[in-house]
Amino acid sequence: MLTNLSIKNYALIDQLNVSFSNGFTVITGETGAGKSILLGGLSLVLGKRADLSSLRDKTIKCVIEAEFKIEKYNLNSFFDKQDLDYEDVTIIRREIQPSGKSRAFVNDTPVTLGVLSKLGERLIDVHSQHQTLQLGDNDFQLKVVDALADNSKILEKYTATLKQYQSITKELEELIVFKDNASKEQDYNSFLLKELESAPLKEGIIEELEQEYEQLNNVELIMEQLAAGNQLLNEEQIGVISALSQLKQVTTKLSSYSNKYSSLNERVQSVFIELDDIASELQDYIENTEANPKVLEEVSAKLQLLYDLQKKHSVLTIEELLAVKEDLDKKVSSSENIDSTIKEKEALLLKQEKALEELALSIRKRRQKVLPNLKKQLENSLSNLGMPSALFNIEVNAATSYKPSGKDDLTFLFSANKGGNYGELKKVASGGELSRIMLVIKAILAKYENLPTIMFDEIDTGVSGEISSQMGVIMKNMSADMQVFSITHLPQVASKGDQHYKVHKTEDKQETTTNLFVLSEEDRIIELAEMLGGKEHSNSAIAHAKELLSGA
Repeated sequence: MLTNLSIKNYALIDQLNVSFSNGFTVITGETGAGKSILLGGLSLVLGKRADLSSLRDKTIKCVIEAEFKIEKYNLNSFFDKQDLDYEDVTIIRREIQPSGKSRAFVNDTPVTLGVLSKLGERLIDVHSQHQTLQLGDNDFQLKVVDALADNSKILEKYTATLKQYQSITKELEELIVFKDNASKEQDYNSFLLKELESAPLKEGIIEELEQEYEQLNNVELIMEQLAAGNQLLNEEQIGVISALSQLKQVTTKLSSYSNKYSSLNERVQSVFIELDDIASELQDYIENTEANPKVLEEVSAKLQLLYDLQKKHSVLTIEELLAVKEDLDKKVSSSENIDSTIKEKEALLLKQEKALEELALSIRKRRQKVLPNLKKQLENSLSNLGMPSALFNIEVNAATSYKPSGKDDLTFLFSANKGGNYGELKKVASGGELSRIMLVIKAILAKYENLPTIMFDEIDTGVSGEISSQMGVIMKNMSADMQVFSITHLPQVASKGDQHYKVHKTEDKQETTTNLFVLSEEDRIIELAEMLGGKEHSNSAIAHAKELLSGA
C-alpha cells in the first residue's frame, strides 16, 4: 500500500508531503484545482516519462518520492531478478534535473524506467477513463475470466509448452527448407567430396612431392654430381680415401711414442671411418639413382591436382583443404540423414502439440465452468448500480490456432435494455455504463486476485444520485481487502471514504500553488456541502452532508 507521497517542484506543486493509511481514501477538489497534477506526479514514480515542463522552477530539480508497504505483494523474486535490495517498506524516488536528465531510484539503488514501470504495475493500478476502454479488449476480458477460473498456474504451463511447440515448429520449417536447398546442392557437394577423397591429402604432402619432383626432374645433374663425388673419394692416385689411408698409417706409427700422438691417431681413425661410410652411401645413391619419366609424370600430376584443388576452393594450404573436406562431409551426411531427422522432429512436434492441446482444453473447460457465475455477478452488481436490465452473453469456444493465452475465442457481448440486441461493449455501452461495468469487474477481480493499491480517477463520471452512492459502497467494500483511492466529484462517493483529502489551489499576484491536505470531520461536512450546493453552505446542504456521512 502507498503510505507516503512527497512532491517537490512539480507543476503547480511547490512542496507536498502527505501520508496515507489503508482502507478507502477519497480525494476531492474543484475543477482545475490540480487533481490531475497529483496523479501526474504519482505516475512519474511509477515509470512515466518526464520532460522539463514538469518543473515548477526551471532552475532547481523536481523530486518525487513514494513509500510503499509491499510485504503482501510477493515481490522478493522481482527484486532479486533486478538485483535490488528488498525492503518491506520500499521507497521509490524520481528526480528530474533542470537539464532535462531524469533519474530513478528504488531503495536508493539507481534503476531504469523500464524496471521502474514494471515495479509500478505491481504496486498501483491507476484506473483512468482510458483504462475503461480496455473493457472492449479481448485480452482484458480473458484476464477477468481467468481470474475467476484460477488459471494462473495452468496458463504458465501452457505458455512454456507453447514456447517449446513454436521452437520445434521453427526448427522443423528450417529443416524442410534445408532439405529443399540441400537436394539441389547434394550432387555437387558429393562430387566435390569424392574429388577431395581421391586426392592424396595429408599434412606436409606438398613439400614431400615438391622435393621428389625436384630430384626426378634433375636426375642427370644429380647423377653427374654423385659420380664426381665418388671419384674424389675413391680415385686410386689422388682419391681422398687413399690419401687418408696413408695418413692413418703415419699416425698409427706415431701413436706409440706419446699420448698426444695416440689422441691424434684416434681422430684420424674416426675421420677415416666417417668418410668411408660417406663413400659407401654415395655409392648406394649412384646405384639407386636413375631417370624415371613415368614416376616424374605421376608426381607432377599429383602436385598439379593439389594446386588445382587449392585454387578451386580458394585456400593456400593442405590443412585448409582438409577443413573443406570435413565441412563437405558434414553437409553430405546431413543431406543423407535429413529425412530421418525431419521424421524425428515431426514426431516430437506431434507429442508437444498433444500436450499443448490437453492444456488448452483444460483451460477452456475451467473458463466455461466459471462463466455462469461471472455473468450472474456482473448482472446482479449492475442491477444495484441502476442497470437492472443489463445482460451479458459470454461464451468461450475452441479457436483454430494456439494463442498466447490459450486456444479459445471469447465472445463477450452486452445488452443494456430488455429486448435489446447484444453487441460489443465498446460499441453499445455509454461512458457511464462502461464506468459502472469496469468498477464491478474490478470489484470481482479483487475477490480472486491479490490486487495492488487501486486508484480510481473519476470512475463515477456520468452517474449521480443513488447510483453514485452504490458505486461508493462497492469501492468501500473493496477496501476491506486492499487500499483504494477514488478521485471523485460526487459527494455520495466522497462520503464513503475512511479518509478524505482535498486538493486546493491558491493564487497570489505572482504564482498559483496546488496543495493536498486531509479534512477533519467538520471540514468534510463543509466540503460535502459545497459539492452538494456550492459555496453558500445552505442549511439544507449542511444537513444533507451530515446525513451522507452518518449513512456512510
